[in-house]
Amino acid sequence: MSQEQLEHAKALLEAGQLAEALSVTRPLADDAEASLRALAIHATVLKALGRREDALAYDRRALAKAPNNGVVWHNLGATLGDLGRGPEAAEALRTALQLGTTGALTWSALARAEMAAGNLDAAEGAYGEALARAPGKAEFAIELADLMWMRRGDLAGAQALLDRTAHAGGPPGQLLKAKAKLFETAGDANRGADLLALAADRLPEDVSLLLASAQAELERGDLAGAERRLQRAERQLPDMPGVLNQAAIINLALGRPDVALAKARRGLDIFPEDQSLWGWAATAARAVGDPLYGRLYDYDAVVGVYDIETPPGWPSLDAYLKDLAQSLDRIHQFREHPTAQSLRHGSQILHRLTGSDDPAVRAFFAAADAPIRKHIKALGTGDDALRTRSTGDYRIEGAWSVRLRPGGYHKDHFHPEGWLSSAFYVETPEAALDSSDRQGWLRFGRPPFATQPPMNADHHVRPKPGRLVLFPSYMWHGTVPFHTDERRMTIAFDMLPK
Repeated sequence: MSQEQLEHAKALLEAGQLAEALSVTRPLADDAEASLRALAIHATVLKALGRREDALAYDRRALAKAPNNGVVWHNLGATLGDLGRGPEAAEALRTALQLGTTGALTWSALARAEMAAGNLDAAEGAYGEALARAPGKAEFAIELADLMWMRRGDLAGAQALLDRTAHAGGPPGQLLKAKAKLFETAGDANRGADLLALAADRLPEDVSLLLASAQAELERGDLAGAERRLQRAERQLPDMPGVLNQAAIINLALGRPDVALAKARRGLDIFPEDQSLWGWAATAARAVGDPLYGRLYDYDAVVGVYDIETPPGWPSLDAYLKDLAQSLDRIHQFREHPTAQSLRHGSQILHRLTGSDDPAVRAFFAAADAPIRKHIKALGTGDDALRTRSTGDYRIEGAWSVRLRPGGYHKDHFHPEGWLSSAFYVETPEAALDSSDRQGWLRFGRPPFATQPPMNADHHVRPKPGRLVLFPSYMWHGTVPFHTDERRMTIAFDMLPK
């Protein structure tokens, strides 16, 4: 019976019915005689729910039952990697390899762990081993291409890798989108848009490719081309959230904000917690004067600015921030910005910083807890998109650091996977911040693409070392570019209700 239950749980997991899957796996995994399979599937469900620490406990139980099982060591290493604990994850995954678990998934997990541990040569080698075993696996190739770009700015090598993966049978749409993103990241957005246009014409059934091409045409000003590709996507999947989201974007660019708002509202009727749809609904509401914008963008009520207390063990906040900057500098190893993120002219730490064992990094998350709880309490309850999800508690879903060099900035963006988002300032470009045009400031409310009517930022926050800014994840935010010979270092994280 337990095998049938586990198969049922797997089906529920694949269908996204996580609470139901958990109710099936919990009693099986909590049994003193739980099978390795029950422990593994239960841990997988917990990770899908964002409960990675809880999943780790079940992985460790499995290890206690079968210390010479390579799959068990793989599962442990994968969970440690998900937690951002790179060195521990790499050690566990190397043990899995020694015990004979040498498939592509183990090598790819090791690659991510080595990258988190700062062993970039080892990471590239592990990705190579993964691709040798699964030469058409797009996910591995895209991650390795991104690593090659961030380490060395190696556009030609990254492009050639994606091409080889396509020739080996990898999914062409996914790989072409990654290749176009590489071109855009390297400053040749027109080349990327041309590639996507050709790909969309040759693969007209690939809706995600149509949407990517529509977006690229929008960004280079071909609104008619963008609308044509959107209409092709709408004919195939009119109620897909990405299609409705793109419809809102393009209708705003075409000067039809009423249509854009209707598209976003239709999407929210189906997907009420979709942060992208809320972000574009707010933008369209602003354009037509709908009161929804004022409720979602009530800056005084939903944006919080806090200066953290000095963590225990440091004589002053300045001393702590100096140590924190040094700790982050040690792990900022990349030369270029990643292809799928908002920053330009800087580097980003991609692994989860909450898994760090560095004392200064760990002290930051402890120091941030009180302001976060104060902010959540101040939000209170309500029936809007932000407050209706509040439980009074939170968990950090992702945490990273960005270091911008002169000329650096964040493109205006929001965080579709979050509920609350943040910016914490470790170092700031002081001369730039004092400029009349607010160089280096955090700005809110400006969408990243041209709209009719045009919309500028309508709220700014001045960064300051030790300052934590909290805001809804659906809210547009970006950085005013700065041009002084200084740098800007931040930590950012997203939160979900717990």
